Amino acid sequence: VQLQASGGGLVQAGDSLRLSCTGFGVTFNNRAVGWFRQAPGKDREFVAAISGDTDNTGYSDSVKGRSAISRDNTKNTVYLPMNSLKPEDTAVYYCAAGRYRTTWRQLRDINSALYWGQGTLVTVSS
Repeated sequence: VQLQASGGGLVQAGDSLRLSCTGFGVTFNNRAVGWFRQAPGKDREFVAAISGDTDNTGYSDSVKGRSAISRDNTKNTVYLPMNSLKPEDTAVYYCAAGRYRTTWRQLRDINSALYWGQGTLVTVSS
């Protein structure tokens, strides 16, 4: 199983970008898939997730209203577009997939993540 994350980069405050996470050896439409982030010196925290069977979504307060997680079943890929980026969004972003039939609510707990991607760095300059 492999989760391949991409889309990070250096952007300016106010810009937008879209992170992608593609799964290999794991099907995304039967489990929750989401994103966590880890800023320097801080713990890894939940950002957003989407349930596999219902497409219900959830967000942290830090990105709510600035992001809309989605999934393309034909590509087995989850996307996390982020708008109006702020310097405090600077972090390494990790995609994660839960166990079979997990929901986005369950994946908010980092201990519910079964598979992890390699991380992609997002740097937002002021």
